[in-house]
Amino acid sequence: MRSNLLSKFKAFAKKLKQNLFVLYLSYKDPRTPWYAKLVAILVVAYVFSPIDLIPDFIPILGFFDDLIIVPLGIILALKLIPPHVIEDHKETAEELKQCEKPKNWFVGILFIIVWVIFGVWISKIIIHHI
Repeated sequence: MRSNLLSKFKAFAKKLKQNLFVLYLSYKDPRTPWYAKLVAILVVAYVFSPIDLIPDFIPILGFFDDLIIVPLGIILALKLIPPHVIEDHKETAEELKQCEKPKNWFVGILFIIVWVIFGVWISKIIIHHI
């Protein structure tokens, strides 16, 4: 029972990874509507970013984005993209998956800035109350 659940989870994760590359290719496709491109760009940029919104070293919450937010974003983006566009990019996505994934340093820097601003804000609150 437990190994069956683990194998299902591994198969789901593998399919999810392939779908991420389908999104990467689909948001460049002119047949994809603008709103689907926007969601796909946000999801792909976040996943390819070297920085997480919630760092993994934070207990429990650190894996929240990897286990819940990212899969839901991928699922939403795939529902917004026309099925024929997705089908057209599945084979290319399989080839792309074999390569090293690109890094999105712009989004990484953006997340660092957000965390620094958050840290300064929290520090001011703490200092004000001391």
